[in-house]
Amino acid sequence: MKNITKGLCITILSIAAASCATSGSVDQKIAAAQAQTQADVNKKIESVASQVETVQQHQKEQDAMIASLSQEAKDALKRATDAGVLAKGKVAFEQTFNEDRVRFKSDKYELNDEAKKALDEFAAKVKGLTDQYFIEIQGHTDDTGGSRYNEDLGQRRADSVRRYLSRQQNLPLNRMSTISYGDTLPVAPNKTKAGRAQNRRVVIVVLE
Repeated sequence: MKNITKGLCITILSIAAASCATSGSVDQKIAAAQAQTQADVNKKIESVASQVETVQQHQKEQDAMIASLSQEAKDALKRATDAGVLAKGKVAFEQTFNEDRVRFKSDKYELNDEAKKALDEFAAKVKGLTDQYFIEIQGHTDDTGGSRYNEDLGQRRADSVRRYLSRQQNLPLNRMSTISYGDTLPVAPNKTKAGRAQNRRVVIVVLE
C-alpha cells in the first residue's frame, strides 16, 4: 500500500512538473510573439514616419520652388496641373522673349530673323530634355489700344511662336498651348517707348 501511495505521489508530481514546464513554454512563446509583434509595429511606425518626413521635405522644396517662380510660371504650372498634363508637376525652365530678341513692333505679331534664331536656340534646349515636357506660350502687349484688342494681339503673338516651333523645329503641337495676357501683366511702365517695348513680349514656360 505504501508503494502504491508512493508511486501515485511520484506520478502526480511528474504530471504537475510537466504541466508547469508546458505552462512556462507557452508563456515564453506568448512573450516572444508579443515582442515580435511590437517590433513589427515599431518598424511600421518608423517607416510611416520616414515617409511622412520625405513627403514634408518634398512639399517644402516644392513650395520654395513655386515661391521663386514668376507669376506667369505659377499660372502655367497651375493650369497644367489642373489639366493633368504633368508627370513631375514642376517648371523645367522659363524663357522670356522681348525687345532684345523677339522684336514685336507695335501692333505686330510677325517673327523676324532674329526672333526665329532665338526660337531655334530655345527649341534646341527643349529637345535636350530627357523627360516628357509641356510648353505654355504666353503672349503680352503694351497698353496701346483697347483691352479686347490687346488680348487678341497677345494671342496672335503666342500663336505665331507656336506655329514656328511646330513647323520649323518639329515640336509636337499637342505638347504646346497658348494663352494671351494682353496688357494685364506689364513688366515695365507703359509711359515710355522703352517700357512699352519690354511689355511687347512672349513668355515660354516649359513644364515637366
